[in-house]
Amino acid sequence: MISLLQRVREARVEVEGRVTGRIGSGLLVLVCAEQGDAEAEADRLLARVLKLRIFSDEAGKMNRSVQDVGGALLIVSQFTLAADTRGGNRPSFTQAAAPQEGRRLYDYFVERARAAHPDVQTGEFAADMQVHLVNDGPVTIPLRIAPPTAP
Repeated sequence: MISLLQRVREARVEVEGRVTGRIGSGLLVLVCAEQGDAEAEADRLLARVLKLRIFSDEAGKMNRSVQDVGGALLIVSQFTLAADTRGGNRPSFTQAAAPQEGRRLYDYFVERARAAHPDVQTGEFAADMQVHLVNDGPVTIPLRIAPPTAP
């Protein structure tokens, strides 16, 4: 699974003029399931998101996690994270999971996040979303959790 984390002061997602999720300080988590991903990759990705130390401590060092600071999560599906641009000017998305599997893994990721963290908001899978954010820092961190390779 691929994720792009943005440390935010605030963020919201709108679909057709209605807000589907809104947070204050925390992380905007853009997430994409790729072919071959399963629940194990979603679990490992969530553990990394929750424990990644990208918030400042008292000394101004990035030494605290979203859990440490009591920040919120805004989780948004974004299959375009799987873009392959090596073949020219039009990206290919062949590595993205099929829509049904992508939705299943996204829903699983959100369910597990809600079980592990007190403040989780979301976008809407496969919708045309407008994402508004105030990036804090700016701090933007890519994460990729790959399935194990066969021997």
